[in-house]
Amino acid sequence: MYYYLPHLREYEDAIFPNVIFGQQRTGVSLVMGIPTVKREKQHYLINTLHSLLYELSEEQKNDCVIVIFVGEVRMGSHQASFHSFPKEIQSGVLEVISPPASYYPELSNLKKTFGDSEDRVRWRTKQNLDYSFLMLYAQPKGTFYLQLEDDIIAKPDYIQSIKNFAAKQSQEWMILEFSQLGFIGKLFKSGDLPLIVEFFLMFYKDKPIDWLIDHLLWVKVCNPEKDAIHCEKEKAKLRIRATPSLFQHVGIYSSLAGKIQNLKDKDFGKNVLHKAHNNPPAKVDTSLRTYQQYTLEKVYKGKDCFWASAPVAGDYISFTFLSPLEVEKYFFRSGNMEHPGDKLFNTTVEVLPADEMLRKELVDNGSKFNYPATKDGYLKIGAFENGIAEGSINQSIGKIQAIRLSVNSDSPVWAILSEV
Repeated sequence: MYYYLPHLREYEDAIFPNVIFGQQRTGVSLVMGIPTVKREKQHYLINTLHSLLYELSEEQKNDCVIVIFVGEVRMGSHQASFHSFPKEIQSGVLEVISPPASYYPELSNLKKTFGDSEDRVRWRTKQNLDYSFLMLYAQPKGTFYLQLEDDIIAKPDYIQSIKNFAAKQSQEWMILEFSQLGFIGKLFKSGDLPLIVEFFLMFYKDKPIDWLIDHLLWVKVCNPEKDAIHCEKEKAKLRIRATPSLFQHVGIYSSLAGKIQNLKDKDFGKNVLHKAHNNPPAKVDTSLRTYQQYTLEKVYKGKDCFWASAPVAGDYISFTFLSPLEVEKYFFRSGNMEHPGDKLFNTTVEVLPADEMLRKELVDNGSKFNYPATKDGYLKIGAFENGIAEGSINQSIGKIQAIRLSVNSDSPVWAILSEV
């Protein structure tokens, strides 16, 4: 590393990151690396993280780590972004690092190549250095390393799909690709990363990262005495593509100022944005302002998600059963894959007992169960946590007439119910 970046000899600590947040977790199966820098117009990182964490089981969360590499000397606007994920940072599934200022060499006198502007050459050169730093930091943490970007969404089952695909490979591989775009969704064995990074550092000033990866494969397996078709066949043995794609690029504004990129992976397909269940007949009602065709009735019947403008304190969503029922369990999911941040916050789940005598007693004397009672005879049995409310209902309450979701404070974001 010091040979390719000789200025580092003067700064011994320049290859050690500033760890902003995290528990420095090691020994996991999968390390995900996401480089990010400030963009001029729009930030995508928070939605990317919501998407990656959206439906992970506790077991999966305990066996992976997401490393965010902030490729800027001043954290500034990024610092506040991670306040949405206190549990993930505390548990160790999320880490945020940044490089010391002395890591970067002088980037002002770079040779212009391939007709690129001076700004673009500087941008792609720094990007190569960012990837290299991130990969070397991630290398000792786990078995596999997955390269991602900060403006993507993921399929809900992406971790299990990656593990299954890797497990069924019978031949030696170097890269498993879970997206056809750029450097998104590329899986490496952690043991290969030192070699890969060394190759990047040899040519970091010369070409973009995805070209360098292709050249590395050429060096490893292509015979100069044979034709390009033979070379492509040999490279395809080391670089294996999985379909359908597990990651989709959603960013429009690049981290290179002024660059617009409407790249979409055609193999990604459509995300399922709601999940259907066979719910009992009920009358549905809400004080929220419904957006377009995304009605509450549709999510209850499993036909679509429910989407509404930002809830305020006092808003409600209610489901009144046509006949009182014995309800054992409930489950509500807010947000979905495309809008993972549109969740219900500070919202309680309440049930209305069918027994009118019991309701009157609750209104007059408060709850005789382990649930607090409302002034109109409902029992508060649960609350949304990280976008989900689920639980069992005490059967001594008897039959239930209605279930209500009550919003207790104003929300800064719109709300989606994707599963009921």
